[in-house]
Amino acid sequence: MSTQILASDAPVDGLAGWTVDLMDKLGLWGAAIAVGLDNVFPPIPSEIILPLAGFAASQGTFSLAGALIATTAGSVIGAMLLYYVGYYFGRDRLRAIIDKTPLLKISDLDRTEAWFAKHGAQAVFFGRMVPIFRSVISIPAGVERMNPLKFFALTLAGSAIWNSIFVVTGYRLGASWNDVEPYAAAFQKIVIVVVLVAIVLFVVVRLRSARHRD
Repeated sequence: MSTQILASDAPVDGLAGWTVDLMDKLGLWGAAIAVGLDNVFPPIPSEIILPLAGFAASQGTFSLAGALIATTAGSVIGAMLLYYVGYYFGRDRLRAIIDKTPLLKISDLDRTEAWFAKHGAQAVFFGRMVPIFRSVISIPAGVERMNPLKFFALTLAGSAIWNSIFVVTGYRLGASWNDVEPYAAAFQKIVIVVVLVAIVLFVVVRLRSARHRD
């Protein structure tokens, strides 16, 4: 494993080690790719990758400005890819799937569309700052045909703010960049728990409703 970035005798494994290798080999392109993959594969937490990119900048591997631009570019490109997945998948296909899915109703989609029409801009902007949700929100934005330039601008703004917090933190912490990891991991776990609880409650309510109708 390359140790150019870390300049340390301590081994770095897992996601951090993979990111180190990627940035060592590809520089800013590696940072952009690592963060971009977070949008496509939500289990990859960019809140761990971003401080590492900041630390790499503090070691002179690339500039702080370069780290901020590259990581934000990765976020935007990943989000745009998922946006167009939703865009080309289309509303009609989604409605057909929901109509055939147990416990789901077309009225659910209608309410979601109404909500997105009212709050879509805020959802896209603030969604860039929430693990998992940052990936999920891009697809309905595409399905609902949000103006691509508007989606791009909101994603760029939200990503730039969130990425800057973590990249600059990693830059300032230096070799202690991984002090951020416990907080980022806890935040992601909270989001996952909230999502799971919401899904369970939804299923329970629907099953009870179905029993009452029977």
